[in-house]
Amino acid sequence: AELGVNEHHQNEVVSYMRFARFKRSMCLKTVDSCFQDLKDSRLVEETFTVDEVIDMLDGLQSVVHSEVESELINTTYTNVLLLQQLFSQAEKWYLKLQTDVSDLENRELLDQVAEFEKSEYTSSNKKSTADPIKPKLAPLNEGGSELLNKTVAYLQEENEKLKTRLRTIETQATAALDEKSKLEKSLRDLQMIQGDQKNNANQDITELENKVAALKSQFEKTMNDTTANQKFLEEDLVTTKHNLLKVQDQLSTAEKELEKKFQQTAAYRNMKEILTKKNEQIKDLRRRLSK
Repeated sequence: AELGVNEHHQNEVVSYMRFARFKRSMCLKTVDSCFQDLKDSRLVEETFTVDEVIDMLDGLQSVVHSEVESELINTTYTNVLLLQQLFSQAEKWYLKLQTDVSDLENRELLDQVAEFEKSEYTSSNKKSTADPIKPKLAPLNEGGSELLNKTVAYLQEENEKLKTRLRTIETQATAALDEKSKLEKSLRDLQMIQGDQKNNANQDITELENKVAALKSQFEKTMNDTTANQKFLEEDLVTTKHNLLKVQDQLSTAEKELEKKFQQTAAYRNMKEILTKKNEQIKDLRRRLSK
């Protein structure tokens, strides 16, 4: 039996089904203990009147009803927490997940899940080794700012590269200037010794000056490119921050509108009315029990 998801997600489903099976078994044990308590505390005589039997059954019904209702409410809250974890991870990457509530009552799909649980439970009983530790959900400390942090880190890395290149060019320019000074000194020494090589020396100086001028031009061009790139990176960073704030504001507005629309639906009002009636019934049962 398969659910049509990848292996990682299927393992997560199996983990949740094990948790649900454990909670279900605990609920059934609680219900069984309610009946056992009734047998041990009330069924101590051989004969009972109709009123006594009705009173015992009413008391048992109240206790079982309270236990089952509490477990159903807890199951609902547990499912909401599970959905909250999934939605939080999706919102971290600006995804919008959708659910189809009508499929929750699809008998064919429910039978498929039951078959999947049965096959997983059967296979798990045959395993001799412990189940591997499942990976937990990723932490959400940074939330939607993770993308901005990555962009900032990338821009900082590019800036460091440009600074390194600039230092390299500065070193090359300094070395060229040192070489020029050494050549000029050598040239002056040669002029003092060999006056007839003046023309050749002038040619060497011209070539050297041309070389220095070329290095200086390259250095200035690199400096201009570095300044332009740094300015572009700073503008890109500011734009990215503004876009992030805009997206966060849109997400907050959408969440408020969705919550407002949900509270205006008939399903929300019906659920609230049912919960109010149930609370009144519980209060009435408690008053009757206290009497």
